[in-house]
Amino acid sequence: MYVAELDLRDFRSWPELHLELEPGVTVFAGRNGHGKTNIVEAVHYTSVLGSHRVSGDGPLIRASARNARISATTVNEGRALTTHLLINAQGANQAQINRTRLKSPRELLGVLRTVMFSPEDLRLVNGEPSERRRFLDDLAALRTPRLGGVRADYEKVLRQRNALLRTSSMALRRGYADEAGASALTTLDVWDAQLAGYGAQLIAGRLALIDALADRITESYAVVAPESRPASVHAKTTLDAAVRELGGESVRDPAIFEAAMLTELGRRRREEIDRGTTLVGPHRDDLVLMLGETPAKGYASHGETWSYALALHLAEYALLADDGSDPVLILDDVFAELDAKRRERLVGVAEAAEQVLITAAVGDDLPGNLDDAVSARYAVTMEDGVSSVERSGD
Repeated sequence: MYVAELDLRDFRSWPELHLELEPGVTVFAGRNGHGKTNIVEAVHYTSVLGSHRVSGDGPLIRASARNARISATTVNEGRALTTHLLINAQGANQAQINRTRLKSPRELLGVLRTVMFSPEDLRLVNGEPSERRRFLDDLAALRTPRLGGVRADYEKVLRQRNALLRTSSMALRRGYADEAGASALTTLDVWDAQLAGYGAQLIAGRLALIDALADRITESYAVVAPESRPASVHAKTTLDAAVRELGGESVRDPAIFEAAMLTELGRRRREEIDRGTTLVGPHRDDLVLMLGETPAKGYASHGETWSYALALHLAEYALLADDGSDPVLILDDVFAELDAKRRERLVGVAEAAEQVLITAAVGDDLPGNLDDAVSARYAVTMEDGVSSVERSGD
């Protein structure tokens, strides 16, 4: 799999950009802040419908523009598909494949698969649980696009349920004593049922993914940091106790997760009403990263943290490659952060990938064994806040 063409309009610092890309290694070099990361960010956004740098779409749209557009032609086993994404400052984003307008941008999931390494990866290990949940959910949606829709539906119901808990707190406290309380509780029951249905599917999808990743993460970490303690991962959910009561610890049945979630929502209803927010569900879960007998977060050294972040993505890459075509590998300003050993492991993956997109600061040499494999180099510059790119001698 590789990206053959990339067109941007009003995306970050790029009023316009057209690139024709090739399989192999492509390097974008330029000073920090000149727009090289914006190029690979656009490619990654097309893959997962989200940025690795910001949580919302607003910063992706160039100042004074109403929207941004990303168009990418992906070639997979000889078949080319061109995807178009219109990112709107207000209103829903729009998408199409070739000339067919899609009902939702989520229908693009799976057309392009990418794995990105970036300096932000340290947050996967030492950041908040939301970082690790996003890692799992993005990967799950790439492998099973239906789960991207499940996540979006879950988040929509969660927002509506939280709004009800906040705005109808007094009525919910009165309960069935008056008409308003009865109506609010009936509505809450409806949201509970929908939240449990979507939440059960999301949890089952995450656990299946963790099952597929766990050994690969352990093996990748052992290769990257053979002198360190062994790495292992496991899920931590708000339903653990309820699931054990219903079916044991190794349950993967969405029906049991749904029953467990309804049980927990009922048990904690009074607390949720008092606090005005939903305390049960996959939005509160975490992927626990362990080194030996201790959690990596808070206990891992800086080198161990980098090794763990690399191991997570190396496992992700291996899993996607085993599914079929190699994903596009994106290395965003990471070589300057890594020592020789970790560079070597990353280069080993890059050498086997069909397409690698690399960003590097001017003057930063690539590892010698990868530098020889570069098929195209681009110099990225900026003037008056506008980025430009020029292909340099190969």
